[in-house]
Order: sequence, then structure tokens, then C-alpha cells
Amino acid sequence: MREEDWRRRQAAHHSRVRPWIEPRLARRSRGRRHPTDDFLFDYYPYSPSRLATWHPGYGVTLEGAADAFLAHPAYVRVDGGITATITWLDASRRPRLDLALRILEGTAGREPVTGCFALHEWAMVYGLEQDEVRHHDYPLRLTPAEIRETVDDVGLRCTHIDAYRFFTDEAAPLNSLTPTRATQPDLEQPGCLHASMDLYKYAMWFQPLVGSDLAADCFELARRARDLDMQASPYDVAYVGLEPIRVETPEGRRRYADEQRALMQATGPLRARLIEALRLVAASAEPTP
Repeated sequence: MREEDWRRRQAAHHSRVRPWIEPRLARRSRGRRHPTDDFLFDYYPYSPSRLATWHPGYGVTLEGAADAFLAHPAYVRVDGGITATITWLDASRRPRLDLALRILEGTAGREPVTGCFALHEWAMVYGLEQDEVRHHDYPLRLTPAEIRETVDDVGLRCTHIDAYRFFTDEAAPLNSLTPTRATQPDLEQPGCLHASMDLYKYAMWFQPLVGSDLAADCFELARRARDLDMQASPYDVAYVGLEPIRVETPEGRRRYADEQRALMQATGPLRARLIEALRLVAASAEPTP
């Protein structure tokens, strides 16, 4: 890639992520938190500076004054410029690549499970008072009794281990499944909004072999999924401009189902792009016969 081209793409990436990063840094300096944007930086252990750093992705050689990329251990000098080497995917990282592909490919091939109505957030506060909940700095918009009544009436059908593991002790036995880390590749399905959010995690696992344009697309989708997560939650997040989706009502559940389908439609092509990128990396890492 010519220097003028990669510098243009690098600048475009910085401009794109700046509106996500700068408010995060400003809030942190004031000790404030946002239920969507801060969650993505806290739950996924990737700093604003890492999201802001541009990588072209595997198979691209950067021409010109690209020596700054050599500060990352994955980059090497080759004829014609600087590139990310497949040898960065060593024996310690290869099992994680195989796991990511198994999860992503399995998710893409399954029918979506609907009817959960994002009640995983409700299950995380089931039976608790405001000062006991995990996100105690976000006010609940319903009473503990109303939360309990909704969960008992609608039921819990969560397939995602990283939501299920935060269920309260009272709520966990009410779920129709018992997700575990071992069963995650067999249970992940495209109707789960957390599975949509996790595309960002899998993209970041393999940077710089996965390019930053794709990682930023995954982050943008994760923001959309987390917004929906919080809108359908029992928390009152209207103060950050998120209108509640009142899944405790039939009308709210119908609206959530519509939003869930729209999110699935947006996630499918992005998941396919990520699978393609990781398959390329996996094939290139195969030992030469």
C-alpha cells in the first residue's frame, strides 16, 4: 500500500473513532460513567488508545516511512516495506483462533433463538435491591417486585455464558439452559445481542492481523447492541438519551423483537467478514508441507 494511501486510511480511522474515545476520556477525568460507551471499554479490556491505533491487516505491506509500526512485535521489515507477520500467531495464540472460528462459524450456521426479550439484564438484578445490583450507579426504573414478576411471567431463555454467569443465585436455576464456557461453541446463536457485541472482542483478539477498519465496524455494531441491551433492561437510562423498551409489556416485547431482527440483519454480513479474515489468517498459519 502506497504511503499516501495508508496515511489517508490511518487519518480516516482516527477521525472515525475520536467521537467514541474523547467522551470516554472526558468522563473518566470527571469520574462519570456511561452505561453503553464505558461498558464497552470496561467489559472488553481494550483501551481507547488501542482502538485508535490503525492496522492495515494481514497481507498488506506498507510502503514509505512506516517504521513506527515496528514498535508492535507483530510487524517486520520485508522487501518493499513493513508488514504484519503471521509468525505473531504463535502456539499460544493459535488455540484462541481455532476457538473464535468455531464459535463464529457455529453461530452463523444456527437458527436464531428469539423470545428471550433481553431478560438477561433482569436476571442479573433478580431478587436484589438497588444498592445490591451490579450497576448500582444506574437507577432501576422498576421495583424489585416488578422485576421479579416480569421474569417469572416471561421466563429466562439465555444462551450466552457471559450473560448467564452474572445471573443472581435466585435467577440462574430459572434459565432454560445452563451455559458453560465448554458449551459456548455449541450454544451461541445469531439472535443473541451479546454474540453481536462479541464480534469486537474476536476482532481485537487478532489485531494487527485483523485490520482496524473491520475492528471499528465491530465496535460500532457493539455500541448499537449495547444500546438495545440497556433500552430493554430494568435500568432507567433515559438520562443518556436511551428510550426504554418496556419488555415487561406485550407492546415492548414486540418492539424488542423488531429491534432484535434488525440487529441480526446488521450482524450477519459483519460476522461473515470477520470469519473470512480469520480463515485467511488460519490458512496462512498452516505449516508448509
